[in-house]
Amino acid sequence: MTITTLCYIENNNQYLMLHRTKKPNDINEGKWIGVGGHVERDESPEECLVREVREETGLTLTAYKFRGLVTFVNNKCESELMCVFTADGYTGELITCNEGELRWVDKTQVPNLPTWEGDRVFLDLLLSNEERFFSIKLQYEGDQLVKKKINLY
Repeated sequence: MTITTLCYIENNNQYLMLHRTKKPNDINEGKWIGVGGHVERDESPEECLVREVREETGLTLTAYKFRGLVTFVNNKCESELMCVFTADGYTGELITCNEGELRWVDKTQVPNLPTWEGDRVFLDLLLSNEERFFSIKLQYEGDQLVKKKINLY
């Protein structure tokens, strides 16, 4: 199982979203997601978070919160354990991302974007200002969500 990070950076009631359009053979192609990526050897989730956000956006995080875990299971790829964060402090200026288009999206519009069906499960928790830590298991067959389990702590 791969460990990854996923971050929703907040500013002026908006999330910074990434429209995945540039990577070849991308399982996320065409979807809108937060920013993040794979944890490298000997790297903590927090170290990965800061590195990936800087690489993809040019921003250096100064304030972030670990919000939950998502176990992503898909018959088309290796399973992932995603560490989900929100961030509301950063320095720097946005750069061009080599994975897609970065755009600030009003939080009320985020649920209307084309995303993974299961992303809406944890986005609903984040957008509701639910402060409890979550652990969610999402099981897919291709793009189809076939099973979900939500635990709140």
